[in-house]
Amino acid sequence: MNDQEKMPFLAHLEELRKRLIASAIAVGIGFAICYCFSERLFQILIEPLKAAMPEGDHLVFTALPEMFVTYLKVALVGGVLLAAPFLFYEMWMFVAPGLYRHEKKMAIPFVTSSTLLFVGGAAFGYFIVFPFGFKFFMGFSNEYVRALPSAMEYFSFSLKLLFAFGMVFELPVFIFFLTKLGIVTTDNLKKNRKYAILGAFIVAAIVTPPDVVSQFMMSGPLIVLYEIGIIVSMFAKKKKAQEKVQPEF
Repeated sequence: MNDQEKMPFLAHLEELRKRLIASAIAVGIGFAICYCFSERLFQILIEPLKAAMPEGDHLVFTALPEMFVTYLKVALVGGVLLAAPFLFYEMWMFVAPGLYRHEKKMAIPFVTSSTLLFVGGAAFGYFIVFPFGFKFFMGFSNEYVRALPSAMEYFSFSLKLLFAFGMVFELPVFIFFLTKLGIVTTDNLKKNRKYAILGAFIVAAIVTPPDVVSQFMMSGPLIVLYEIGIIVSMFAKKKKAQEKVQPEF
């Protein structure tokens, strides 16, 4: 059994409220720090697009407050990323009362792996996928049509892709905990491999630019991560079997 008695529903809500407040404060601190460097952060964000644009071209903004709002959003996203380890920790601590004592010891591995995988996925999108995708889109410019991308539209588009890559790179972590909870098994993961491969291409077609190169650049890592997830599931299954033999109260 758990080392704590079952918490009543209102106690869970109170705990959730405390965790959300702490997370909001952490994001607020990160936002304040990142806002001081928001213009520089935005310049870094647009580097892949600048490299794909013709010489002398630049982004535009079509409404007076657009750049101010864009810098605010850049600072907010930067604040969330800066606070990501703390956010994952708060997430873990919220579910910790329902875990066994030995499972609570996994807090540091969970926080570390979740943060590194998310940042790694976003970095993969920024350094690998963005150059190819933006080059594809800018290729539609000619002597009659000229691309004038909006700063706000670019930010929204790039944020969607970065978040998508960050989330798909969390796949091994999700599989590990789904296995621990008994929702999935290693045998099922192996059996459904062909459907997972199909799903990887469908997800890539939805969230990436409509060119074959970018889609393969997402579907490829997704398939690799699924295979890693199978190995992680085997490890989780082994750990679960050991815990049944020697339960820890």
